[in-house]
Order: sequence, then C-alpha cells, then structure tokens
Amino acid sequence: MSRYLLENQTSERLQFRKFLPSDFDDWIPFYHNPLSTKYWDGLPLDPVVACKEQFARVFERYEEGSGGMNALVLKETNELVGMCGLLVQIVDGLEELEIGYSILPEFWLKGFAFEAAQKCKDFAFKNNFANSLISIIHVDNMPSRKVALKNGMYLDKTTSYKDNPVHIFRVNQV
Repeated sequence: MSRYLLENQTSERLQFRKFLPSDFDDWIPFYHNPLSTKYWDGLPLDPVVACKEQFARVFERYEEGSGGMNALVLKETNELVGMCGLLVQIVDGLEELEIGYSILPEFWLKGFAFEAAQKCKDFAFKNNFANSLISIIHVDNMPSRKVALKNGMYLDKTTSYKDNPVHIFRVNQV
C-alpha cells in the first residue's frame, strides 16, 4: 500500500478512501462531459475506454506504491464527488509529488477540489513526504489554476508533460 494514500482521512465535507472497481459506473459521467477532458490531449475519445484506462492506472499506482487517487465521497450521503491524491510524477526528468484532482461535473463550483487539494497538501507536509508539492495543469485550464492558487501554490514554470503544454504550480513546505 502506498504511504501517500489518504485512506480514511476526512475534510469538512469529504471522506477519502481507495477507489473500488464498483466506483466505475459513478465515475463514467466525468468522461461523458466534454468539458471534463477538453484541456487534455491524448485521451481516448470513447468515454468507457478513457474511464477504463484511468481506473487501470489508479489500481496500478496502488500496487506499485507511487501514490494514488483517493475517491472523494460526501460524508452526508456517501456519494462519489471526485478524486484527489498525491501522485509520484516525473517532470522534466525530476521526481516530484503532485496533488492531482478531478471533480464530477455535477459537483463543480462547490469548493470540493480546493477542499480535497488542501487536505492533500496538509497531509503531505505533516508527514514530511516532500519539501514541495506540485500540480500539473494544462495552460488553458483556468478552473484548476484557480484551485492551485487558492491552495497557496505559485506558478513555478511552464513545460510540456505527456505532449501537453502545462504550468507547474508549486507550494513549498514552510
């Protein structure tokens, strides 16, 4: 199991847990909304294929211990609202720890991405996982950029990641 998982952690409204194969049907609406993936080139066009690939990578990360996305569920209703986690990434040849987040479209603009990203930041720094954390955000993805800035991150550099132009936002441990 990855030490980077926030399994059984909570924030104000959210419970963090590992993804289960049974979460697939609840996550597929993410890929049915074209706005969810409009900023990332190279994803499969078929929503089912894209979701299957993402789930395969989530479970692969769990197995290899390279961090992973946590399912974000509402404490009150146990509904899946999104995913967020600490991910070991290689950016420009350097190993970094990323805060990654995605929220289901029906839960956009309710502060869940920030709430989850902030919990990931606090958890990583409390456990001394890294001196700094990043978020890899497509240069045109304004909603994700706003979450990063609200989470205390600054624009560190612009580069290419998986054939996409991205900003690397960073926050340093204080």
